[in-house]
Amino acid sequence: MSTKIISNGNVTSPKGFLAGAVFAGLKSPGKDKKDIGIIYTENLSKVAGTFTKNTIVSPSVIVSKNRIEEYGEAQAIVVNSGCANCAVGDQGLLDAKEVTKIASKHLGIEDKHTLIASTGVIGVELPIALMKKFIPKIKISKSAGGDFSNSILTTDKRKKEIAVEVKNKNQNYKIGGSSKGSGMIHPNMATMLAFITTDANIEKNFMKKALRECVSLTFNQIDVDGDQSTNDSVFLMANGQSKGKEINENSLGADEFCNALLQVCKYLATEIARDGEGATKLIEVTVEGAKSDNDALLASRECASSLLVRTAVYGRDPNWGRIFMGIGKSEIELEESKIDVYINDIQIVADGKAISYNTLSVVSALGEDEVRIRVNLNLGIGFGQAWSCDLTEEYVIFNSAYTT
Repeated sequence: MSTKIISNGNVTSPKGFLAGAVFAGLKSPGKDKKDIGIIYTENLSKVAGTFTKNTIVSPSVIVSKNRIEEYGEAQAIVVNSGCANCAVGDQGLLDAKEVTKIASKHLGIEDKHTLIASTGVIGVELPIALMKKFIPKIKISKSAGGDFSNSILTTDKRKKEIAVEVKNKNQNYKIGGSSKGSGMIHPNMATMLAFITTDANIEKNFMKKALRECVSLTFNQIDVDGDQSTNDSVFLMANGQSKGKEINENSLGADEFCNALLQVCKYLATEIARDGEGATKLIEVTVEGAKSDNDALLASRECASSLLVRTAVYGRDPNWGRIFMGIGKSEIELEESKIDVYINDIQIVADGKAISYNTLSVVSALGEDEVRIRVNLNLGIGFGQAWSCDLTEEYVIFNSAYTT
């Protein structure tokens, strides 16, 4: 029984999945830039999704969410960057449906089995003329997973992709993924899109439950700027081409599948936090010893999203009072006199009070590419993690002129 990361893996690593991308001019041109991408599976796939909780929602999200709920199957997802297709009135829904028709016709599949995702500037209509011209030019292949990952980027500095392979005596399947996101990132997902593919044979209800749980532990635990997008979407497609025995909630391989899916989701989510606009380092907040996992997840998320914690990390200031504040504002049950705090494994607080530590060592730790804040509440076995990035002058400068 083993799970290993596949070198250069992505959404086309599982059997039967192909991808393609093209540059159509939806965003500024540049080396290797693409702005429309397609994921395609050779056979009809089971599909599950989770979506933004923002009450202003992109019609692209509405179309995909409705089709997943109505049909539960899909064969392709067409994705555009550079335009969110949001806050454009009734035209947005008409355009989203038109794009899926264009892609379906190009691929020779049923329109109802084609989903759509969009990301980019809000308040701008999809350029349907460009979509009609360039989507039919997309050539799908097994080798174009990286091109797809590039096509979904907006302010991201790099593509985010991974694949893992699971092997045991009953199963041999792969899970691949690609995500995008750099700004407008807040718990309950972000201006983020994530696409996960697998050739595992998964029972539909179990697949939905597994995705929901993994999203709650990963994508819902990241923060860059406290703003929740109108377009957030996470998709999971399972085409069953591994030919293994169906995995359901009671299968011996159920936990192994969930752990592999969690590994993929965690990587894609933390890479979004790491790539936050203007960021120089990833912040990981771990809360352990809470009364429950829910308490730990909430406290870690509140601490990781704190602007004061994030600016302290940027300035390499070991101001542990801000960490206390971040944990406390979650309003979970705790006892101040029992709290221990560590920064990159250097203990700075014990029993709720500062202890003697080498200040230069902690300042040096805060200067590393990854800053790990660990808080032990010493009340129980509850565990949770959240991720964010430092808040820098570059973030403010960049976002002060985003559209100009």
